[in-house]
Amino acid sequence: MSASPAHSSTGPAQARGRSIARSAAAAQDVVEVCRELDLRGAVFVGHSVSAMVGVLAAEAAPERIGALVMVAPSPCYVDDEGYRGGFSAEDIEDLLATLESNYLGWSAAMAPVIMGNPDRPELGRELTNSFCATDPDIARVFARTTFLSDSREDLKRVAVPTLVLECAQDVIAPREVGAYLHDAIPGSRLVTLDSTGHCPQLSAPEATAQAVLSFLDGLR
Repeated sequence: MSASPAHSSTGPAQARGRSIARSAAAAQDVVEVCRELDLRGAVFVGHSVSAMVGVLAAEAAPERIGALVMVAPSPCYVDDEGYRGGFSAEDIEDLLATLESNYLGWSAAMAPVIMGNPDRPELGRELTNSFCATDPDIARVFARTTFLSDSREDLKRVAVPTLVLECAQDVIAPREVGAYLHDAIPGSRLVTLDSTGHCPQLSAPEATAQAVLSFLDGLR
């Protein structure tokens, strides 16, 4: 079994530091794309941990990003004192260890859980196929970046209109996370979709689109 350096030779604080650095690098990529295209006042739509990339990008280039749409977002997946992220630290380490040792097995087991909607198994299969088509080495880095990230301190610096879009049932980002984001981001709007799973853009595309369009209409 091969293990990433963050798993084999560093402690939690170092692994989290690497996760933060990778998120900041992704945000810088977003900023550079906006500059290359000369975008101003763009609306950044981010799903899950990518929503936090938008937070960092908006802080770095406020003239480029004028609003944020966060779809099933989470600033931190690990439970902490006074905060429910959805997973214990032990849960995350077990999850990442399984991914390291058997990526295809992990994908087949986790994709239906992430997607939810067991009455619509085709959605879980679609996400499984997407996972299995991803380079395992890239997926391992992305998983560590995602599940070890902690962007809670960045939220108070959000200074653009923000939509927080959550699902009524989401095992990856429970409703406590949406409430936390709404409270932490000044002037944000929280919308709860009557849907399950962590990917409403796939499981409830019409409701997701309607919520986003309603938010955008309010910006005009």
